[in-house]
Amino acid sequence: MKLDDVKKLHQKKYRSQFGFYLVEGEHLIQELQRSPLMAQTVTLYATESWLSRGIELDTRFDVVTLTDRQMASLSDTKTPQGVIARVPLAAHAVAPENKTTGEQSIYLHEIQDPGNLGTILRSLAWFGGFRLLLSPNSVDPFNSKAVRASMGAIFHLPVETDVTLDECQQRFTRFACLDLDGKAISDPQFNDFPCYLFGNEARGIPADALARAGAEAFTIPGNGQIESLNLASAVGMCVYQLSLSNS
Repeated sequence: MKLDDVKKLHQKKYRSQFGFYLVEGEHLIQELQRSPLMAQTVTLYATESWLSRGIELDTRFDVVTLTDRQMASLSDTKTPQGVIARVPLAAHAVAPENKTTGEQSIYLHEIQDPGNLGTILRSLAWFGGFRLLLSPNSVDPFNSKAVRASMGAIFHLPVETDVTLDECQQRFTRFACLDLDGKAISDPQFNDFPCYLFGNEARGIPADALARAGAEAFTIPGNGQIESLNLASAVGMCVYQLSLSNS
């Protein structure tokens, strides 16, 4: 793949067109090496100075050496670390039926902030046993900001994109959502759903969509004065509660 085409992978339309995304930085490369994604060939672009440090690399990497100038033009950070991987999107392909025992799904409706998405990915990967479903019009999980914010969690978690709520209803029979008037998430009933629905940071999920899904409402009790929680915080609290019941 020509370097000029690799640069285009910073844009979603070219990630879709070419079928690859970029992972930049030493920490993320090390996380990538520990992940199942290495079952497919991954191209590693690195400067001579970075390679000279003698960092142990997976032998399955297809290594391409770049000059410092080439790396600077490829990187989307102000201070490039000297190493970028080109990962095939196909390595993330997950079939809906390929579920692990006891797996629960987290559905995010039109999430927009890559930082929020990265934090949610970290929470799900930390607790384990979850699959992430993203609706159409959500931020791309393979956006460089989302990948960095996930700190490599995206390499260890099944993620599906462009999943509509109607498709979810064909796959799952019961749903839970958050609402101030719902039962507390500490209620044992909260633990028993195959899919949990979370809305857009500003608008949530349309009430009619929740009604069609027959979603049961729960809440995260609080004693403070603010009226709502950050989306990533709310998801993190919910998956922690679920992990307690599954431990």
